[in-house]
Amino acid sequence: MEQWLNSVWYGRASGAALLRPLSWLYAAIVGVRRAAYATRLLPVAKLAVPVIVAGNLTVGGTGKTPFVVWLVGQLAAAGRRPGVIARGYGRRSEAPRLVGQAARADEVGDEPLLVQRRTGRPVAVGRERAVAGRLLATQGVDVIVSDDGLQHLGLARNCEFVLIDGARGFGNGLLLPAGPLREGAARLRTVDAVIMLDGSRERSLAGRPVFHMRLEATNVLPLAGPREAALPLASLAGQRVHAVAGIGHPERFFRMLRAAGLDVIAHAFPDHHAFTAADLDFGDSLSVLMTEKDAVKCAAFASPRLGYVPVTAAFGEDDARALLALVAAKTGPAADGR
Repeated sequence: MEQWLNSVWYGRASGAALLRPLSWLYAAIVGVRRAAYATRLLPVAKLAVPVIVAGNLTVGGTGKTPFVVWLVGQLAAAGRRPGVIARGYGRRSEAPRLVGQAARADEVGDEPLLVQRRTGRPVAVGRERAVAGRLLATQGVDVIVSDDGLQHLGLARNCEFVLIDGARGFGNGLLLPAGPLREGAARLRTVDAVIMLDGSRERSLAGRPVFHMRLEATNVLPLAGPREAALPLASLAGQRVHAVAGIGHPERFFRMLRAAGLDVIAHAFPDHHAFTAADLDFGDSLSVLMTEKDAVKCAAFASPRLGYVPVTAAFGEDDARALLALVAAKTGPAADGR
């Protein structure tokens, strides 16, 4: 089903017309819900610290989690005490909780666990973002980054970023389920800025500034063993490998490996897939490379054949400076005045 929908949204497959009535119903629900929050018929919670939302208009991968990791790192370097909230998609319990180093992905979600391990900063998960944010308050944070949550209107926010996959854009431009959009493109006019992953180089979209992001991958880390055992990705050029990706846009991962010179046998899985050992057994002795998001779910299957390729968000110097200036203007100075 997921493959068929993606072919309808981003390819040439037919079927969008059949789904349009459901899109109209979805649009009506979105409009009524937004109006209810705008008029305070539904409550909007305001936290004691500023909130930055990094979200999507589309279903699927746009580099949102690497951006959150980058932004949290920049905030910490500037003297802030950032924390992260997320829903924790796919976890077994809806109860809010803090994410610890020893947590499992099925308990807290794969993306929150990745963010906590990469940043070392407090992360809380919860279906209600405001409740998760209050949990973070016990950890002494002075700014909160919401990983996703653009459509979670029950939480007030100081700054909104929309991430767009520049290669795929908005697909056929239709709302769910006929297209990939969670909200209409007009929503761009209400956010503070657009983060464009790859794609065109425009500086403005719908009157909003556009900052251009790329994802960089330099190393392969072992799923079993110390990080010091990392290998340069370039050192695997020419090798035939299995590549596994259970993310929103698996083809981006496969293209990245091929661009590094690897001979890739691609295995795409649904986003947030719960892997088993059998999923990683391809009946040969070739190495298996996966995304970092998948790796946090596969530690129990660790073997010398399994490795993962972390990616890091990067911006040009001018874009990074302007983006962080915007964040500072929207969220105020650090508690120590910096």
